[in-house]
Amino acid sequence: MMKEKILATIKQYETIIIHRHVRPDPDAYGSQGGLAEILKASFPDKNIYTVGQEEETLHYLRRLDQIPDDTYEGALVIVCDTANAERICDDRYHLGDKLIKIDHHPNVDPYGDMMWVDTDASSVSEMIYEFYLSGKDDGLKLSDEAARLLFAGIVGDTGRFLFPSTSRKTFAYAGELIHYNFSRPELFDKMYELSPNVVKLNGYVLQNFEMNQNGVAVMVLRKELLEEYQVKASEASLLVGTLGNIAGIKAWVFFIEEEDQIRVRLRSKGPIINEIARNYQGGGHPLAAGASIYSWDDMGSVIKELEAVCGN
Repeated sequence: MMKEKILATIKQYETIIIHRHVRPDPDAYGSQGGLAEILKASFPDKNIYTVGQEEETLHYLRRLDQIPDDTYEGALVIVCDTANAERICDDRYHLGDKLIKIDHHPNVDPYGDMMWVDTDASSVSEMIYEFYLSGKDDGLKLSDEAARLLFAGIVGDTGRFLFPSTSRKTFAYAGELIHYNFSRPELFDKMYELSPNVVKLNGYVLQNFEMNQNGVAVMVLRKELLEEYQVKASEASLLVGTLGNIAGIKAWVFFIEEEDQIRVRLRSKGPIINEIARNYQGGGHPLAAGASIYSWDDMGSVIKELEAVCGN
């Protein structure tokens, strides 16, 4: 099985460098960091690194390593939670000796020398815990910190166990992880607390989103608005799920303007929307995906495609 092959490969290398996707979420950090902590506890003599551009809002989960290029020489590189090679954070991932992909998104870009892709998993953090279970009799150890990170990743990617991807296995694994020594209240506070500025922007979202009679909702957040509320684009992205509680919505999209592009955040209660994201240099899950456009002229095309998949 692939999990056993991955463990056997890990044992062959002294240096292991773990990547994840750009613009990380809790599952990206949770799977990347959780795997690193498992390997550190299991193989204390190995050099284990987690790399990529840090996300300030996720500092409570983990701080990443700064390593020179020559660290990759002869190293094993593992990429977590990243469907497309172009979305791997830190493009030095190809400098290692061997590359492993571990992911739960549709396998549209089968990169790497080895791949473990499970689209039925709620999160890659769930997969990493399963990796530990499969190898615990062969040397793998799970520390409290690894458990904290994996639990955070599962909670984040299941929307606190509300999303359809949540399975009986997900609940079972989460139930096992909470027996480790970490504070769930403290973790939840960090995951879901919002600054006063973001809360005020959320009020703007709820008052100004537009929804047509067929259940497609649109929210536009331009740079000027974000500056007015003193909210970063990454913080504004935390509000995408807000509209999911509104009756009558089938699918919705946030357009969040940054300096060099416009982030497109797509969500759905049923219609498949990740194909839309792929049309705009993005991807993701069937009901939650993201993309980028570089002109407001393209916004109308995205909305039309969203309306089409909703049957309008």
